[in-house]
Amino acid sequence: MNASPKTVAVVGSGALGSYYGAKLARQGADVRFLMRADLEAVRRDGLTVREKGAEWKVPAQAFGSTGEIGPVDLVVIGLKTTANADLERLIPPLLHEKTLLLTLQNGLGNEELLAQQWGAERVLGGLCFVCLNRVAPGVIEYYGHGTLSLGEFGRAPMERTQAIGAMFSESGVETHVVEDLITERWRKLVWNIPFNGLSIATGGRTCDLLLADDGLRAQVRGLMAETIAAAGALGHAIPESFIDYQIERTYSMGPYKPSSMIDWQLGRAVEVESIWGEPWRQGNAAGVGLPRLELLYQMLRQVTSR
Repeated sequence: MNASPKTVAVVGSGALGSYYGAKLARQGADVRFLMRADLEAVRRDGLTVREKGAEWKVPAQAFGSTGEIGPVDLVVIGLKTTANADLERLIPPLLHEKTLLLTLQNGLGNEELLAQQWGAERVLGGLCFVCLNRVAPGVIEYYGHGTLSLGEFGRAPMERTQAIGAMFSESGVETHVVEDLITERWRKLVWNIPFNGLSIATGGRTCDLLLADDGLRAQVRGLMAETIAAAGALGHAIPESFIDYQIERTYSMGPYKPSSMIDWQLGRAVEVESIWGEPWRQGNAAGVGLPRLELLYQMLRQVTSR
């Protein structure tokens, strides 16, 4: 597929899927949203995005099953990784011979799962560096950032990668097509591992409070350093200066609640294995000592299982 996809299905229409899908739909793309709790509200009112001091709405094609949606050119997967077992049921009705699968999920192992089930040639991944939350049925609050890093699974960018990247760019999303998707996944983990994890481990501290405490700020830096070391041992070089960059950009977020903390506070499943477990396992297998990450991973397993 060389042209931009003509039809798009969003599977996992929470804050992330709804936001990026709404941006595409606003630009005129044929986007079909798989909805659960928000189905009736979105059918009635469309999607609302509060962004940069303004509010805009877009009518949305909302469906209760992927069977109703039918085959599409591109499937955008915004599900939490804790729901990955559902993909075996959700994906097949959306496929035709050339359907592409783009996962926007957190952590490691998501592209591998899709490739195993439906073929590596279909699979792309995206890293969303964005602050947003779903604040009401069909209502998404955008707080800042918003860039998308897009890449092929196990391949250099192709013409189709550029076409999908252009589609997101034209919708107003700052999009970068990257040479090495897995390196970008590790770069995102440098932020996600400490801030999502420590926000839960400390009982619900927001990003500004984590940085305001000298001891916790030191833990943030230590976890970032371990993540970079693990990535490097696996062939994904990230400079140490990336730590300062990530901390400085986090100050601008203010009292931001990381998505994993929100899931935990609401009693929803937390993506412990993909964000903390799999990076620890891979780094450990590569011979890297990761004591802070191991302790945080074990704590989160305990806290989120209660």
